[in-house]
Amino acid sequence: MSQNHIRNVLEAALLAAGKPLSLAELAQLFDEDSRPEPAELRDGLQILGSDYAERSVEIKETSSGWRIQVRQLYAREVSRLWPERPQRYSRALLETIALIAYRQPITRAEIESVRGVAVNPNILKTLMERNWVRVVGHRDVPGHPELLGTTREFLDYFSLLSIEDLPPLAELKAMSDLNPQLSLPVSAEDDSPLVDVALLTAGLLGEADDVAYVSSAPVDLSVGPCDDDLAEAAH
Repeated sequence: MSQNHIRNVLEAALLAAGKPLSLAELAQLFDEDSRPEPAELRDGLQILGSDYAERSVEIKETSSGWRIQVRQLYAREVSRLWPERPQRYSRALLETIALIAYRQPITRAEIESVRGVAVNPNILKTLMERNWVRVVGHRDVPGHPELLGTTREFLDYFSLLSIEDLPPLAELKAMSDLNPQLSLPVSAEDDSPLVDVALLTAGLLGEADDVAYVSSAPVDLSVGPCDDDLAEAAH
């Protein structure tokens, strides 16, 4: 089977699927007696990615697999295809998911300690309904509070292959246009500088703002005017 045929099948499948496809799912597209090896599929995806280098869409690998999506540069114009108002998330929700993403596993009490306010139950409910956050265990302390962590769907939504792909905190600390608000304590074994919640939130926004799938509506994670847990999380 020619590499050109493999590449064309991969491109057609990614355009039609509307979701990330894993290597195993991509392999199933081919007849069993002529099925490409994983290395051949990766080569095809790499070549396809190079073909898209100067185009308005790109091949992106996320936690669940590969997908075709609109480049961030063109997402704002493409978003006009969907006239309905995009979802907006409160600053409180963004700060909460940022803390979970960067410091997981983390308990609700630890989130409240950093932010200085109680976590609105609706925020955690919204994050779990979106399947961005799940309970990953329990802290071995009195009461055994739940430990929260992010999910594969969270990684897919923010176009991340793994949690390590989030912007390094040191880089965010160097951004001079952010106003510090709350300091995030670091453990003794962590030699990174103190990082405030605004920087954590910026780390997520830097990955997700104006990113769109080819086959679904783009997202808008712009921060609204609300800045505390009294703000209602978007539904």
